Amino acid sequence: MKHWDLFLAPYKQAVAELKIKLKGMRGQFDLDSTHSPIEFVTGRVKPIASILDKANQKGIPLENLEEEMQDIAGMRIMCQFVDDIHTVVELLRNRNDFEIVEDRDYISHKKTSGYRSYHIVICYPVQTIHGEKKILAEIQIRTLSMNFWATIEHSLNYKYKGIFPNDIKMRLQRAAEASFRLDEEMSLIRGEIQEAQAFFTRKKEFKQEEKN
Repeated sequence: MKHWDLFLAPYKQAVAELKIKLKGMRGQFDLDSTHSPIEFVTGRVKPIASILDKANQKGIPLENLEEEMQDIAGMRIMCQFVDDIHTVVELLRNRNDFEIVEDRDYISHKKTSGYRSYHIVICYPVQTIHGEKKILAEIQIRTLSMNFWATIEHSLNYKYKGIFPNDIKMRLQRAAEASFRLDEEMSLIRGEIQEAQAFFTRKKEFKQEEKN
């Protein structure tokens, strides 16, 4: 276990730092009183069992984990609207505290399963007592409805070990299309939604000021 603790330590540090930085981006939009393309941010370090399972599936030798497994450290950015995803991607591209080494657009080019999301793999420098250590981390950017679908598909994938019965596969594909249509419909009334949310926020702040 000590070996794993040492191995995973920089990944845990990276997730903690990236959470603060990415949440800070949302906070800056709030300070500007403008719509934030970021709804919320989550992050995790892949459990040891999952690392070993994926390494076995992908044929990755354990000594090559740092170079070949890109999602040991994983961040997820949730957005309200599909257009927000592209805004977030541009914000990440303009940062200079990490390097983007790969990106995969599964929104414009969805997977055959129906999966949609935008993946960015970054090389992130972690400062340790032994000096700087660069690690790979994956950032997934998706809407709330995309995330709901992906979470369900992920659970079913474990149950069926990637081999879905035809009826389940068909229903998942239908659900993925329904999810994307929901995103499209919400985008059409984006202005109304943002106006209503801004009104609700102002009203809540006014009530808070009255209490104080």
